[in-house]
Amino acid sequence: MNTARQALETFKMYIDGQWADSASGEHFESDNPYTGRPWALIPKGNAEDVDRAVQAAQRAFTCGEWPKMTASQRGAVLRKLGDAIAGKAEHLAETEVRDNGKLIAEMGAQLKYIPQWYYYFGGLADKIEGEVIPIDKPGHLNYTRHEPLGVVGAIVPWNSPLLLTTWKLAPALAAGNTVVIKPSEFTSASTLELMKVTEDVGIPPGVINVVTGFGPDVGTPLVEHPLVRKVAFTGSDKTGQRIYETAARGLKRVSLELGGKSPNIVFDDAQMENAVKGAISGIFAATGQTCIAGSRLLVQESIHDEFVDKLVEFARAAKMGDPQNLDTQVGPVTNKPQYQKVLDYIAVAKDEGARTLLGGGKATRPECGDGWFVEPTIFDGVKNSMRIAQEEVFGPVLSVIPFKDEEEAVAIGNDVVFGLAAGVWTQDIRRAITMADRLQAGTVWVNTYRAISYMSPFGGYKRSGLGRENGQDAIREYLQTKSVWISTATEVPNPFVMR
Repeated sequence: MNTARQALETFKMYIDGQWADSASGEHFESDNPYTGRPWALIPKGNAEDVDRAVQAAQRAFTCGEWPKMTASQRGAVLRKLGDAIAGKAEHLAETEVRDNGKLIAEMGAQLKYIPQWYYYFGGLADKIEGEVIPIDKPGHLNYTRHEPLGVVGAIVPWNSPLLLTTWKLAPALAAGNTVVIKPSEFTSASTLELMKVTEDVGIPPGVINVVTGFGPDVGTPLVEHPLVRKVAFTGSDKTGQRIYETAARGLKRVSLELGGKSPNIVFDDAQMENAVKGAISGIFAATGQTCIAGSRLLVQESIHDEFVDKLVEFARAAKMGDPQNLDTQVGPVTNKPQYQKVLDYIAVAKDEGARTLLGGGKATRPECGDGWFVEPTIFDGVKNSMRIAQEEVFGPVLSVIPFKDEEEAVAIGNDVVFGLAAGVWTQDIRRAITMADRLQAGTVWVNTYRAISYMSPFGGYKRSGLGRENGQDAIREYLQTKSVWISTATEVPNPFVMR
Protein backbone atom coordinates (compact mmCIF):
# COMPACT_ATOMS: atom_id res chain seq x y z
CA MET A 1 0.00 0.00 0.00
CA ASN A 2 1.39 3.41 -0.95
CA THR A 3 2.11 6.14 1.60
CA ALA A 4 -0.92 8.24 0.61
CA ARG A 5 -3.24 5.28 1.14
CA GLN A 6 -1.67 4.48 4.50
CA ALA A 7 -2.75 7.91 5.73
CA LEU A 8 -6.42 7.18 5.05
CA GLU A 9 -8.80 5.87 7.70
CA THR A 10 -9.36 2.15 7.11
CA PHE A 11 -12.68 0.43 7.81
CA LYS A 12 -13.73 -3.21 8.13
CA MET A 13 -16.98 -4.95 7.26
CA TYR A 14 -19.32 -6.20 10.00
CA ILE A 15 -20.31 -9.87 9.73
CA ASP A 16 -21.70 -12.17 12.44
CA GLY A 17 -20.87 -9.68 15.17
CA GLN A 18 -17.23 -9.42 14.11
CA TRP A 19 -15.18 -6.85 12.23
CA ALA A 20 -13.81 -8.47 9.10
CA ASP A 21 -11.69 -7.76 6.07
CA SER A 22 -13.06 -8.66 2.67
CA ALA A 23 -12.31 -12.14 1.38
CA SER A 24 -10.07 -10.60 -1.28
CA GLY A 25 -8.29 -8.33 1.19
CA GLU A 26 -8.87 -5.44 -1.23
CA HIS A 27 -10.08 -1.92 -0.44
CA PHE A 28 -11.39 1.03 -2.40
CA GLU A 29 -11.24 4.75 -1.64
CA SER A 30 -14.11 6.84 -0.35
CA ASP A 31 -13.94 10.52 -1.29
CA ASN A 32 -14.81 13.65 0.64
CA PRO A 33 -17.07 15.62 -1.74
CA TYR A 34 -15.98 18.96 -0.26
CA THR A 35 -12.29 18.42 -0.93
CA GLY A 36 -12.64 16.10 -3.90
CA ARG A 37 -10.03 13.84 -2.33
CA PRO A 38 -10.14 10.39 -0.67
CA TRP A 39 -10.35 10.21 3.11
CA ALA A 40 -11.11 6.53 3.86
CA LEU A 41 -10.49 2.99 2.66
CA ILE A 42 -13.50 0.67 2.48
CA PRO A 43 -13.34 -3.14 2.13
CA LYS A 44 -14.10 -4.31 -1.41
CA GLY A 45 -16.50 -7.17 -0.82
CA ASN A 46 -17.54 -9.94 -3.18
CA ALA A 47 -19.94 -12.88 -3.41
CA GLU A 48 -17.95 -14.83 -0.81
CA ASP A 49 -18.42 -12.04 1.71
CA VAL A 50 -22.12 -11.86 0.88
CA ASP A 51 -22.49 -15.60 1.48
CA ARG A 52 -20.70 -15.32 4.85
CA ALA A 53 -23.04 -12.54 5.91
CA VAL A 54 -26.22 -14.20 4.67
CA GLN A 55 -25.27 -17.52 6.30
CA ALA A 56 -24.65 -15.67 9.56
CA ALA A 57 -28.00 -13.91 9.27
CA GLN A 58 -29.75 -17.21 8.54
CA ARG A 59 -28.18 -18.86 11.59
CA ALA A 60 -29.18 -15.89 13.74
CA PHE A 61 -32.74 -16.11 12.43
CA THR A 62 -33.20 -19.85 12.87
CA CYS A 63 -31.17 -21.00 15.87
CA GLY A 64 -29.63 -18.03 17.67
CA GLU A 65 -30.84 -15.93 20.58
CA TRP A 66 -32.87 -13.67 18.32
CA PRO A 67 -35.80 -16.05 17.60
CA LYS A 68 -35.95 -16.96 21.29
CA MET A 69 -36.65 -13.37 22.26
CA THR A 70 -40.22 -12.30 22.83
CA ALA A 71 -41.53 -9.43 20.76
CA SER A 72 -41.36 -7.23 23.84
CA GLN A 73 -37.70 -8.10 24.33
CA ARG A 74 -36.95 -7.24 20.71
CA GLY A 75 -38.73 -3.96 21.21
CA ALA A 76 -36.63 -3.19 24.28
CA VAL A 77 -33.45 -3.84 22.28
CA LEU A 78 -34.59 -1.46 19.54
CA ARG A 79 -35.35 1.27 22.05
CA LYS A 80 -31.92 0.75 23.57
CA LEU A 81 -30.41 1.08 20.09
CA GLY A 82 -32.27 4.37 19.68
CA ASP A 83 -30.71 5.62 22.90
CA ALA A 84 -27.25 4.55 21.75
CA ILE A 85 -27.64 6.37 18.43
CA ALA A 86 -28.81 9.49 20.25
CA GLY A 87 -25.63 9.34 22.34
CA LYS A 88 -23.45 9.18 19.23
CA ALA A 89 -25.52 11.50 17.04
CA GLU A 90 -22.85 14.18 16.72
CA HIS A 91 -20.13 11.73 15.69
CA LEU A 92 -22.39 9.95 13.22
CA ALA A 93 -23.49 13.26 11.70
CA GLU A 94 -19.89 14.39 11.22
CA THR A 95 -19.02 11.08 9.54
CA GLU A 96 -22.01 11.40 7.24
CA VAL A 97 -21.01 14.92 6.22
CA ARG A 98 -17.43 13.90 5.51
CA ASP A 99 -18.58 10.95 3.41
CA ASN A 100 -21.51 12.39 1.44
CA GLY A 101 -21.20 16.18 1.67
CA LYS A 102 -24.59 16.84 3.25
CA LEU A 103 -24.83 19.92 5.46
CA ILE A 104 -23.93 19.45 9.11
CA ALA A 105 -27.02 21.50 10.01
CA GLU A 106 -29.22 18.97 8.21
CA MET A 107 -27.32 15.86 9.29
CA GLY A 108 -27.14 17.02 12.90
CA ALA A 109 -30.92 17.45 13.01
CA GLN A 110 -31.45 14.19 11.11
CA LEU A 111 -29.29 12.14 13.48
CA LYS A 112 -31.13 13.55 16.46
CA TYR A 113 -34.41 12.50 14.83
CA ILE A 114 -33.35 9.00 13.68
CA PRO A 115 -33.67 7.43 17.18
CA GLN A 116 -37.42 8.04 16.98
CA TRP A 117 -37.70 5.28 14.35
CA TYR A 118 -36.20 2.78 16.76
CA TYR A 119 -38.45 3.96 19.58
CA TYR A 120 -41.54 3.77 17.35
CA PHE A 121 -40.86 0.36 15.86
CA GLY A 122 -39.58 -0.88 19.20
CA GLY A 123 -42.98 0.00 20.61
CA LEU A 124 -44.74 -1.59 17.64
CA ALA A 125 -42.86 -4.91 17.90
CA ASP A 126 -45.32 -6.44 20.39
CA LYS A 127 -48.41 -4.90 18.81
CA ILE A 128 -48.38 -7.29 15.83
CA GLU A 129 -51.56 -9.22 16.48
CA GLY A 130 -53.25 -11.99 14.55
CA GLU A 131 -56.96 -12.64 14.78
CA VAL A 132 -59.45 -15.43 15.35
CA ILE A 133 -61.58 -15.93 12.25
CA PRO A 134 -65.30 -16.65 12.85
CA ILE A 135 -64.88 -19.53 10.42
CA ASP A 136 -67.80 -21.09 8.57
CA LYS A 137 -66.61 -24.67 9.21
CA PRO A 138 -68.21 -26.39 12.24
CA GLY A 139 -65.80 -28.01 14.64
CA HIS A 140 -62.81 -25.88 13.68
CA LEU A 141 -60.81 -23.08 15.28
CA ASN A 142 -59.02 -20.83 12.79
CA TYR A 143 -56.61 -18.06 13.68
CA THR A 144 -53.79 -16.11 12.02
CA ARG A 145 -50.21 -15.33 12.96
CA HIS A 146 -47.92 -12.69 11.45
CA GLU A 147 -44.38 -14.05 11.25
CA PRO A 148 -41.03 -12.69 10.05
CA LEU A 149 -39.76 -13.52 6.58
CA GLY A 150 -36.16 -14.42 7.38
CA VAL A 151 -33.04 -12.78 5.98
CA VAL A 152 -33.59 -9.31 4.52
CA GLY A 153 -31.18 -7.76 2.04
CA ALA A 154 -31.17 -3.97 2.45
CA ILE A 155 -29.54 -1.97 -0.35
CA VAL A 156 -29.11 1.68 0.55
CA PRO A 157 -28.19 4.73 -1.60
CA TRP A 158 -25.62 7.45 -1.03
CA ASN A 159 -27.81 10.50 -0.44
CA SER A 160 -29.03 9.78 3.14
CA PRO A 161 -27.34 6.52 4.19
CA LEU A 162 -28.20 6.37 7.87
CA LEU A 163 -31.77 7.61 7.55
CA LEU A 164 -32.61 5.25 4.70
CA THR A 165 -30.86 2.36 6.43
CA THR A 166 -33.00 3.06 9.48
CA TRP A 167 -36.18 3.07 7.39
CA LYS A 168 -35.44 -0.56 6.54
CA LEU A 169 -33.59 -1.79 9.60
CA ALA A 170 -36.00 -0.67 12.33
CA PRO A 171 -39.18 -2.32 10.97
CA ALA A 172 -37.29 -5.41 9.75
CA LEU A 173 -35.86 -6.04 13.23
CA ALA A 174 -39.13 -5.19 14.97
CA ALA A 175 -40.80 -7.89 12.87
CA GLY A 176 -38.12 -10.40 13.92
CA ASN A 177 -36.06 -10.63 10.74
CA THR A 178 -32.28 -10.51 10.37
CA VAL A 179 -30.59 -8.13 7.94
CA VAL A 180 -27.64 -7.86 5.58
CA ILE A 181 -26.98 -4.25 4.58
CA LYS A 182 -25.23 -3.24 1.38
CA PRO A 183 -24.47 0.51 1.61
CA SER A 184 -23.53 2.57 -1.42
CA GLU A 185 -19.90 2.29 -2.44
CA PHE A 186 -19.80 6.11 -2.27
CA THR A 187 -20.96 6.37 1.35
CA SER A 188 -20.20 3.23 3.34
CA ALA A 189 -18.36 4.78 6.29
CA SER A 190 -21.33 6.07 8.29
CA THR A 191 -23.12 2.71 8.09
CA LEU A 192 -20.01 0.97 9.40
CA GLU A 193 -19.79 3.55 12.19
CA LEU A 194 -23.41 2.77 13.01
CA MET A 195 -22.45 -0.87 13.55
CA LYS A 196 -20.09 0.22 16.34
CA VAL A 197 -23.10 1.74 18.07
CA THR A 198 -25.09 -1.50 17.78
CA GLU A 199 -22.48 -3.67 19.49
CA ASP A 200 -23.43 -3.01 23.12
CA VAL A 201 -27.23 -2.89 23.00
CA GLY A 202 -27.99 -6.62 23.14
CA ILE A 203 -28.40 -7.45 19.46
CA PRO A 204 -27.13 -11.04 18.96
CA PRO A 205 -24.34 -11.72 16.44
CA GLY A 206 -25.52 -12.16 12.88
CA VAL A 207 -28.75 -10.20 13.29
CA ILE A 208 -27.25 -7.16 11.53
CA ASN A 209 -24.44 -7.48 8.99
CA VAL A 210 -22.81 -4.99 6.60
CA VAL A 211 -21.02 -5.99 3.39
CA THR A 212 -19.40 -3.13 1.47
CA GLY A 213 -18.51 -3.00 -2.18
CA PHE A 214 -19.88 -2.42 -5.65
CA GLY A 215 -23.23 -3.40 -7.13
CA PRO A 216 -22.11 -6.26 -9.40
CA ASP A 217 -19.82 -7.69 -6.70
CA VAL A 218 -22.08 -7.37 -3.65
CA GLY A 219 -25.55 -6.10 -4.61
CA THR A 220 -26.27 -8.72 -7.26
CA PRO A 221 -25.09 -11.71 -5.17
CA LEU A 222 -27.16 -10.40 -2.25
CA VAL A 223 -30.34 -10.20 -4.34
CA GLU A 224 -29.66 -13.60 -5.90
CA HIS A 225 -28.75 -15.44 -2.69
CA PRO A 226 -31.25 -18.27 -2.11
CA LEU A 227 -31.46 -17.62 1.64
CA VAL A 228 -32.48 -13.97 1.20
CA ARG A 229 -36.26 -13.80 1.42
CA LYS A 230 -36.81 -10.08 1.04
CA VAL A 231 -34.99 -7.25 -0.72
CA ALA A 232 -35.51 -3.63 0.37
CA PHE A 233 -33.96 -1.15 -2.03
CA THR A 234 -33.76 2.61 -2.39
CA GLY A 235 -32.24 4.09 -5.54
CA SER A 236 -32.89 4.80 -9.19
CA ASP A 237 -35.85 3.33 -11.05
CA LYS A 238 -33.63 1.58 -13.59
CA THR A 239 -31.60 -0.19 -10.91
CA GLY A 240 -34.80 -0.94 -9.00
CA GLN A 241 -36.29 -2.57 -12.08
CA ARG A 242 -33.24 -4.82 -12.47
CA ILE A 243 -33.44 -5.79 -8.80
CA TYR A 244 -37.16 -6.52 -9.15
CA GLU A 245 -36.54 -8.75 -12.16
CA THR A 246 -33.70 -10.60 -10.42
CA ALA A 247 -35.65 -11.06 -7.17
CA ALA A 248 -38.66 -12.33 -9.11
CA ARG A 249 -36.65 -15.34 -10.30
CA GLY A 250 -36.34 -16.37 -6.67
CA LEU A 251 -39.92 -15.35 -5.80
CA LYS A 252 -38.55 -12.96 -3.19
CA ARG A 253 -40.50 -10.18 -1.54
CA VAL A 254 -39.42 -6.74 -2.73
CA SER A 255 -39.95 -3.16 -1.61
CA LEU A 256 -38.60 -0.43 -3.85
CA GLU A 257 -38.33 3.29 -3.14
CA LEU A 258 -37.20 4.74 -6.44
CA GLY A 259 -36.92 8.00 -8.33
CA GLY A 260 -39.12 11.04 -8.57
CA LYS A 261 -39.82 14.09 -10.67
CA SER A 262 -42.11 15.76 -8.23
CA PRO A 263 -44.32 18.73 -9.10
CA ASN A 264 -44.35 21.59 -6.60
CA ILE A 265 -47.48 23.53 -7.60
CA VAL A 266 -48.02 27.19 -6.67
CA PHE A 267 -51.46 28.76 -7.17
CA ASP A 268 -52.11 32.48 -7.33
CA ASP A 269 -53.81 32.51 -3.92
CA ALA A 270 -50.80 31.01 -2.14
CA GLN A 271 -48.94 32.90 0.55
CA MET A 272 -46.12 33.91 -1.74
CA GLU A 273 -43.29 34.21 0.76
CA ASN A 274 -44.02 30.78 2.18
CA ALA A 275 -44.33 29.25 -1.27
CA VAL A 276 -40.97 30.73 -2.32
CA LYS A 277 -39.32 29.20 0.75
CA GLY A 278 -41.08 25.91 0.04
CA ALA A 279 -39.83 25.90 -3.54
CA ILE A 280 -36.27 26.61 -2.39
CA SER A 281 -36.45 23.89 0.27
CA GLY A 282 -37.92 21.49 -2.24
CA ILE A 283 -34.97 21.63 -4.63
CA PHE A 284 -31.88 23.27 -3.11
CA ALA A 285 -31.98 21.69 0.35
CA ALA A 286 -29.79 18.58 0.29
CA THR A 287 -28.33 20.03 -2.96
CA GLY A 288 -31.31 18.53 -4.77
CA GLN A 289 -30.04 15.03 -3.99
CA THR A 290 -33.28 13.63 -2.71
CA CYS A 291 -35.88 11.48 -4.40
CA ILE A 292 -38.63 13.83 -3.25
CA ALA A 293 -37.01 16.95 -4.71
CA GLY A 294 -39.60 19.38 -6.06
CA SER A 295 -37.65 19.63 -9.29
CA ARG A 296 -40.64 20.77 -11.37
CA LEU A 297 -42.00 24.08 -10.09
CA LEU A 298 -45.44 24.70 -11.57
CA VAL A 299 -46.44 28.35 -11.16
CA GLN A 300 -49.84 29.79 -12.12
CA GLU A 301 -49.49 32.20 -15.03
CA SER A 302 -51.09 35.14 -13.22
CA ILE A 303 -48.26 35.28 -10.65
CA HIS A 304 -45.46 33.71 -12.69
CA ASP A 305 -43.24 36.75 -13.21
CA GLU A 306 -43.53 38.12 -9.68
CA PHE A 307 -43.01 34.71 -8.12
CA VAL A 308 -40.00 33.82 -10.24
CA ASP A 309 -38.35 37.17 -9.51
CA LYS A 310 -38.66 36.55 -5.76
CA LEU A 311 -37.49 32.97 -6.19
CA VAL A 312 -34.33 33.95 -8.05
CA GLU A 313 -33.56 36.73 -5.58
CA PHE A 314 -33.90 34.32 -2.65
CA ALA A 315 -31.87 31.54 -4.26
CA ARG A 316 -29.12 33.92 -5.37
CA ALA A 317 -28.28 34.64 -1.73
CA ALA A 318 -27.68 30.98 -0.84
CA LYS A 319 -24.33 30.40 0.87
CA MET A 320 -22.18 27.63 -0.56
CA GLY A 321 -19.06 26.10 0.93
CA ASP A 322 -17.85 23.72 3.62
CA PRO A 323 -20.77 21.49 4.67
CA GLN A 324 -19.26 21.26 8.16
CA ASN A 325 -20.03 24.97 8.70
CA LEU A 326 -23.43 25.61 10.25
CA ASP A 327 -24.12 28.64 8.04
CA THR A 328 -23.56 26.79 4.73
CA GLN A 329 -26.84 26.37 2.85
CA VAL A 330 -25.79 24.48 -0.31
CA GLY A 331 -23.14 21.78 -0.19
CA PRO A 332 -21.36 19.73 -2.82
CA VAL A 333 -22.71 16.92 -4.97
CA THR A 334 -21.89 13.66 -3.22
CA ASN A 335 -19.80 11.92 -5.86
CA LYS A 336 -17.96 12.77 -9.04
CA PRO A 337 -20.11 10.72 -11.47
CA GLN A 338 -23.24 12.41 -10.15
CA TYR A 339 -21.54 15.81 -10.36
CA GLN A 340 -20.84 15.23 -14.04
CA LYS A 341 -24.37 13.92 -14.59
CA VAL A 342 -25.86 17.12 -13.17
CA LEU A 343 -23.66 19.27 -15.40
CA ASP A 344 -24.65 17.15 -18.40
CA TYR A 345 -28.36 17.69 -17.65
CA ILE A 346 -27.78 21.44 -17.40
CA ALA A 347 -26.26 21.31 -20.89
CA VAL A 348 -29.23 19.29 -22.13
CA ALA A 349 -31.66 21.87 -20.73
CA LYS A 350 -29.87 24.69 -22.48
CA ASP A 351 -29.85 22.74 -25.75
CA GLU A 352 -33.59 22.14 -25.40
CA GLY A 353 -34.19 25.88 -25.19
CA ALA A 354 -34.74 26.36 -21.46
CA ARG A 355 -33.83 29.87 -20.29
CA THR A 356 -31.21 30.11 -17.52
CA LEU A 357 -32.29 32.50 -14.78
CA LEU A 358 -29.70 31.50 -12.20
CA GLY A 359 -26.56 29.38 -12.10
CA GLY A 360 -26.22 27.00 -14.97
CA GLY A 361 -22.81 25.43 -14.33
CA LYS A 362 -20.17 24.39 -11.85
CA ALA A 363 -19.49 26.66 -8.91
CA THR A 364 -16.23 28.57 -9.03
CA ARG A 365 -16.62 30.47 -5.77
CA PRO A 366 -13.45 30.46 -3.65
CA GLU A 367 -15.34 28.96 -0.72
CA CYS A 368 -16.13 25.87 -2.82
CA GLY A 369 -12.45 24.95 -3.19
CA ASP A 370 -11.83 21.80 -5.21
CA GLY A 371 -15.14 20.16 -4.28
CA TRP A 372 -17.90 18.98 -6.58
CA PHE A 373 -20.15 22.03 -6.40
CA VAL A 374 -22.88 22.99 -8.87
CA GLU A 375 -24.40 26.46 -8.71
CA PRO A 376 -28.08 26.49 -7.69
CA THR A 377 -29.71 26.56 -11.11
CA ILE A 378 -33.15 27.79 -12.17
CA PHE A 379 -34.52 27.30 -15.68
CA ASP A 380 -37.60 29.09 -16.97
CA GLY A 381 -39.44 28.58 -20.22
CA VAL A 382 -39.47 24.83 -19.61
CA LYS A 383 -41.99 22.61 -21.36
CA ASN A 384 -43.06 19.47 -19.58
CA SER A 385 -42.04 17.40 -22.59
CA MET A 386 -38.37 18.40 -22.23
CA ARG A 387 -35.92 15.89 -20.80
CA ILE A 388 -35.09 18.31 -17.99
CA ALA A 389 -38.75 18.03 -16.91
CA GLN A 390 -39.11 14.28 -17.41
CA GLU A 391 -35.88 12.76 -16.13
CA GLU A 392 -34.52 12.78 -12.60
CA VAL A 393 -31.47 15.06 -12.36
CA PHE A 394 -30.78 14.54 -8.65
CA GLY A 395 -29.04 17.86 -8.23
CA PRO A 396 -29.71 21.57 -7.53
CA VAL A 397 -31.57 22.18 -10.80
CA LEU A 398 -35.10 23.61 -10.89
CA SER A 399 -37.42 23.73 -13.90
CA VAL A 400 -40.16 26.37 -13.81
CA ILE A 401 -43.30 25.49 -15.78
CA PRO A 402 -46.30 27.85 -16.06
CA PHE A 403 -49.92 26.65 -15.94
CA LYS A 404 -53.34 28.26 -16.41
CA ASP A 405 -55.72 26.49 -14.02
CA GLU A 406 -56.27 23.42 -11.85
CA GLU A 407 -56.96 21.16 -14.80
CA GLU A 408 -53.70 22.03 -16.48
CA ALA A 409 -51.78 21.79 -13.20
CA VAL A 410 -53.07 18.26 -12.63
CA ALA A 411 -52.36 17.27 -16.23
CA ILE A 412 -48.78 18.55 -16.11
CA GLY A 413 -48.19 17.27 -12.59
CA ASN A 414 -49.20 13.71 -13.51
CA ASP A 415 -47.51 13.70 -16.92
CA VAL A 416 -44.35 11.86 -15.85
CA VAL A 417 -43.52 8.20 -15.27
CA PHE A 418 -42.85 8.89 -11.59
CA GLY A 419 -45.25 9.43 -8.71
CA LEU A 420 -43.31 9.80 -5.47
CA ALA A 421 -44.37 13.20 -4.12
CA ALA A 422 -46.09 16.47 -4.94
CA GLY A 423 -46.56 19.87 -3.33
CA VAL A 424 -49.55 22.23 -3.49
CA TRP A 425 -49.51 25.85 -2.32
CA THR A 426 -52.98 27.40 -1.92
CA GLN A 427 -55.25 28.96 0.68
CA ASP A 428 -58.35 27.37 -0.86
CA ILE A 429 -59.30 24.31 1.20
CA ARG A 430 -61.47 22.89 -1.59
CA ARG A 431 -58.57 23.16 -4.01
CA ALA A 432 -56.15 21.64 -1.51
CA ILE A 433 -58.32 18.56 -1.02
CA THR A 434 -59.15 18.23 -4.72
CA MET A 435 -55.52 18.48 -5.79
CA ALA A 436 -54.44 15.97 -3.14
CA ASP A 437 -57.05 13.56 -4.48
CA ARG A 438 -56.09 13.96 -8.14
CA LEU A 439 -52.30 14.03 -8.04
CA GLN A 440 -50.73 10.63 -8.68
CA ALA A 441 -48.19 10.58 -5.88
CA GLY A 442 -47.53 8.58 -2.74
CA THR A 443 -47.13 11.78 -0.69
CA VAL A 444 -48.85 15.12 -1.24
CA TRP A 445 -47.84 18.12 0.85
CA VAL A 446 -50.08 21.17 1.10
CA ASN A 447 -48.43 24.45 2.14
CA THR A 448 -45.31 22.58 3.23
CA TYR A 449 -42.65 20.42 1.59
CA ARG A 450 -40.24 17.61 2.57
CA ALA A 451 -42.03 16.85 5.83
CA ILE A 452 -41.52 13.20 6.87
CA SER A 453 -42.23 11.17 10.00
CA TYR A 454 -41.61 7.69 11.31
CA MET A 455 -45.40 7.52 11.81
CA SER A 456 -46.50 8.22 8.24
CA PRO A 457 -46.17 5.78 5.32
CA PHE A 458 -43.83 6.78 2.51
CA GLY A 459 -43.58 5.33 -0.99
CA GLY A 460 -44.38 5.88 -4.62
CA TYR A 461 -46.89 5.44 -7.39
CA LYS A 462 -45.93 4.30 -10.90
CA ARG A 463 -42.17 3.96 -11.48
CA SER A 464 -41.45 5.51 -8.10
CA GLY A 465 -41.67 2.15 -6.42
CA LEU A 466 -43.46 -0.63 -4.61
CA GLY A 467 -44.42 -0.96 -0.96
CA ARG A 468 -44.21 1.53 1.86
CA GLU A 469 -41.66 2.61 4.45
CA ASN A 470 -42.46 4.23 7.81
CA GLY A 471 -45.63 3.93 9.83
CA GLN A 472 -47.51 0.71 10.50
CA ASP A 473 -47.50 -0.07 6.78
CA ALA A 474 -43.73 -0.55 6.95
CA ILE A 475 -43.70 -3.42 9.42
CA ARG A 476 -46.22 -5.33 7.28
CA GLU A 477 -43.63 -5.31 4.49
CA TYR A 478 -41.46 -7.58 6.65
CA LEU A 479 -44.14 -10.06 7.78
CA GLN A 480 -45.97 -13.02 6.29
CA THR A 481 -49.34 -14.33 7.43
CA LYS A 482 -49.95 -17.89 8.58
CA SER A 483 -53.43 -19.37 8.91
CA VAL A 484 -53.76 -22.04 11.62
CA TRP A 485 -56.63 -24.56 11.60
CA ILE A 486 -57.44 -26.71 14.63
CA SER A 487 -60.20 -29.28 14.56
CA THR A 488 -62.29 -29.64 17.68
CA ALA A 489 -64.37 -32.46 16.22
CA THR A 490 -64.47 -35.83 18.00
CA GLU A 491 -64.69 -37.74 14.72
CA VAL A 492 -62.71 -37.24 11.51
CA PRO A 493 -65.07 -36.64 8.54
CA ASN A 494 -64.98 -38.53 5.23
CA PRO A 495 -61.37 -38.01 3.95
CA PHE A 496 -62.47 -38.08 0.30
CA VAL A 497 -64.68 -34.99 0.65
CA MET A 498 -63.15 -31.53 0.65
CA ARG A 499 -64.17 -29.63 3.73
